Amino acid sequence: MTDRIDLTAYDAVLFDLDGVLTPTAEVHMHAWQSLFDELFASWNVGPAYTARDYYEYVDGKKRYDGVAAVLRSRSVEVRWGDPSDPPEADTVCGIGNRKNAYFEAALRADGIAPYPGSLRVLDLLRAAGTPVAVVSSSKNAEEVLRTAGIRDRFGVVVDGAVAEREGLASKPAPDMFVTAARMLQVEPARAAAVEDALSGVRSAAAGGFGLVLAVDRGVGAEALWAAGADAVVGDLAELVETGPRGS
Repeated sequence: MTDRIDLTAYDAVLFDLDGVLTPTAEVHMHAWQSLFDELFASWNVGPAYTARDYYEYVDGKKRYDGVAAVLRSRSVEVRWGDPSDPPEADTVCGIGNRKNAYFEAALRADGIAPYPGSLRVLDLLRAAGTPVAVVSSSKNAEEVLRTAGIRDRFGVVVDGAVAEREGLASKPAPDMFVTAARMLQVEPARAAAVEDALSGVRSAAAGGFGLVLAVDRGVGAEALWAAGADAVVGDLAELVETGPRGS
């Protein structure tokens, strides 16, 4: 589609966080890279972890699911363990907690700010009275939103902690997006979902959202369209400047 998209025409807009509202996807990418570089070297596992692994197996998923998917891609199986496992534990949960330690250290050292284009879109939606929500697989979503100074923008946040507590399936299942829409009291078909991850685009498409808008931060427009995106932009600033790239 090539027409200009007006997000205020929808009953609500649901945003992924990392890579859509804030550049924390880059922090996550570096944390995952550090984790698997270290792990694969110590375990003598190959091939080496790459950015493609991040987009294919990790991006948009709950942390432990991402760990399991990467290890499975290398034919490595370890015990799942428990979320309380220490970062030193060689379990799926322990390895996931190790990754989170990398991420938290970087976030606290460097901070984070929202993408300017995303902030402009949020301002536009607030002025129009359009309800908004965050739907993020990350358990760090609350801290990231607070650090970025935009937590007060969202009455509804469905993140990895909520998903674990409520037993919601990880993206690409539609559960998290559909739950957020229900909390906003809107029908998915009358709402828009904004994502940058393949798993997230598939999640929103499976949930029957009226618009699935993808932000291409590196995964590739063709892959996003193939996953179910209705439109692709390089940055949300394009919605208030020029029209998005269509399929």
